[in-house]
Amino acid sequence: MIDIEKTIISQYANSPTIVQLVQNMNDYIDPRADIDNFYDFVWNVDTAQGFGLDIWGRIVDVGRAVQIPGGYPYILEDYDYRKLILAKAMANISVTTSAALNQILTNYFSERGKCYVLDTGSMTMTYRFEFSLTTIEYAIVQYSGILPSPAGVLVNYVFGTAPFFGWDAENSSIAGWDAGHWT
Repeated sequence: MIDIEKTIISQYANSPTIVQLVQNMNDYIDPRADIDNFYDFVWNVDTAQGFGLDIWGRIVDVGRAVQIPGGYPYILEDYDYRKLILAKAMANISVTTSAALNQILTNYFSERGKCYVLDTGSMTMTYRFEFSLTTIEYAIVQYSGILPSPAGVLVNYVFGTAPFFGWDAENSSIAGWDAGHWT
């Protein structure tokens, strides 16, 4: 405490026992340190850890345990859980337009590759991932609720790369254009 004399009411100010108790409490308990720790470990979602992230998860309604295909739960580490919490928080407050949904995808999968949402007409939409998702990412996409959809719209998912015309010149034994003659 900064000014401990103000915490003692006047009728106890001359009591050596009360004054000593308050001084001892002041020596042992510094609420400023506790407030700073609370801010760092609970309140600030960017630095929260452990139980602080669990509190944030309850606030945005997403759990740390993700149901993996096959039936067993996987407990997310703090880094992955923080990303999930932030994506779910954005999903909770966003409109379900293509632009907003694409922003959620960009925020969550920015390190992984290209992904986006397509309005495919006739009250349908498709979440498209042009990379292979890990088992955990797949479970998050399918079961966590971070990818919302407008009411009454059928949602489809496409995972992995599509078979496009052409070849991967670096990883193929097939010669490319201008490498031979036509017969």
